[in-house]
Amino acid sequence: MSVLPLVFTSGWASGINAYAVVLLLGLFGATGLTDEVPESLQRTDVLIAAGVLFLCEAVADKVPYLDSAWDAVHTVIRPIAGAVVGALLAGQSGSLPELAAGAVGGTTALLSHLVKAGTRMAINTSPEPFSNVMASLAEDLGVAGIVTFAMFHPEIAAALAAGLLVLGLVALGFLAHRIRRFLRRRAQRREEKRPAASEAADRVRHPGG
Repeated sequence: MSVLPLVFTSGWASGINAYAVVLLLGLFGATGLTDEVPESLQRTDVLIAAGVLFLCEAVADKVPYLDSAWDAVHTVIRPIAGAVVGALLAGQSGSLPELAAGAVGGTTALLSHLVKAGTRMAINTSPEPFSNVMASLAEDLGVAGIVTFAMFHPEIAAALAAGLLVLGLVALGFLAHRIRRFLRRRAQRREEKRPAASEAADRVRHPGG
């Protein structure tokens, strides 16, 4: 059986929460639930690091504006994680070239990351913080559910991930005006901070002025 459905699903999930994917796959392999997970993901140090980073993301992902800053940092990390996990899965299975699997996993992770980051920008235009918490919980549960489901029904899980990815990309089009509003607000905040920073620097340079 081709490992492509699992590569696609893990790529989609990595774009949302790469640390959860590494942690889940590592635990599934370590507990013997599946033999498709390479030993490199089952190592104790990898599981501990993924667990700690997952907890950090679980907190940062629920705080307005901090979640978007976290997403910005992970614009590179999540696609790379998706590509690496895909290549490792392909290497373990031997049914798909590692380069092709890396391309599928990385591209899918990048697209789902853009959906996540764009959606969070739109949510951050709302004055209340509860939307961030609900969105974060839904993402965490969705990733855990689909990755777990992929262990038993990889083709169906891949179809679900593809459907969610398409819906997310379509939703971005409808949320474009909110995303632009978020970017304008962030630009305004930066402009407001610059005069204050300049005044503070002047006071340091000229304490008696």
